[in-house]
Amino acid sequence: MKIEEAIIDFLNYCIFEKGLSDKTKSSYQNDLDVYKDFLKKQNITMVEDIKSDHIKEFLKERQEEETTTIAHNLTVIKSFHNYLLKEKIVSKNESEFIERPKLRKSLPKTLSIEDVDRLLDIPLNTPFDYRNKAMLELMYGCGLRVSECINLEINDIDKTNCIIRICGKGNKEREIPIGEYALYYLEEYIDKRELLLKKESCNKLFLNNHGKGMTRQGFFKTLKKLLKEKNINIEVSPHTLRHSFATHLINRGADLRSIQEMLGHSDISTTKIYTKVSDEKVIEDYQKYHLRSKKGE
Repeated sequence: MKIEEAIIDFLNYCIFEKGLSDKTKSSYQNDLDVYKDFLKKQNITMVEDIKSDHIKEFLKERQEEETTTIAHNLTVIKSFHNYLLKEKIVSKNESEFIERPKLRKSLPKTLSIEDVDRLLDIPLNTPFDYRNKAMLELMYGCGLRVSECINLEINDIDKTNCIIRICGKGNKEREIPIGEYALYYLEEYIDKRELLLKKESCNKLFLNNHGKGMTRQGFFKTLKKLLKEKNINIEVSPHTLRHSFATHLINRGADLRSIQEMLGHSDISTTKIYTKVSDEKVIEDYQKYHLRSKKGE
């Protein structure tokens, strides 16, 4: 059976037999659409061809996401594969022995504003410097996921209205305002972008040294190199820039709903975790700087 047909059957089963709400059905569909798109890239279109290794690789590719999101992805996938076995569409449940990720209790790691300034202070000498500067300014300035950043195309930038169009999780589209810094360095990079193109044209906004679109691995390698150059000796991932974007906005009084829209969170409870990061910073600063925070000092 084709994967898209199996998904439709499963969702109908969830609605009519399990009585799932429209909201839950929509959530399931988003997760399964992302799963289906991943499998399609692996040239898998039939449910009979899905193996446990494919599911593990799918989860590995989504490591940049919050642990709760990955856990939810796997819950939906397990339900889907249970259904396939129950209906005898497949002879084995390939998801049965895949363990759910342990939910992290720690709060998201963020960079200080000073560290962000150091990281983004990139001397502009080569076309790659212009690319790196624009890429990181955009990541931090718009709170993008690394997958959203590397999949951007030139036409996704609306310089007239100062917005960027993003295709996020579950193919949900959203528009995010671009700040003056990011827009300025994007324009500077676009002027140099032709120097990175090779013989073939490429619609991707950010190009690698082969003239093709940046990859997730390429982005991470670039970030690690810059962190080392700037002597920022803390554990930073591409997602740390997104966490920093949200936390710094909250610290400056931004509305939680606005941040939710910009991050593309379907549930505001996911966004609320950044208020806890902000609260912890307030407590930390009080204990560190206030003269009467500790008795006897």
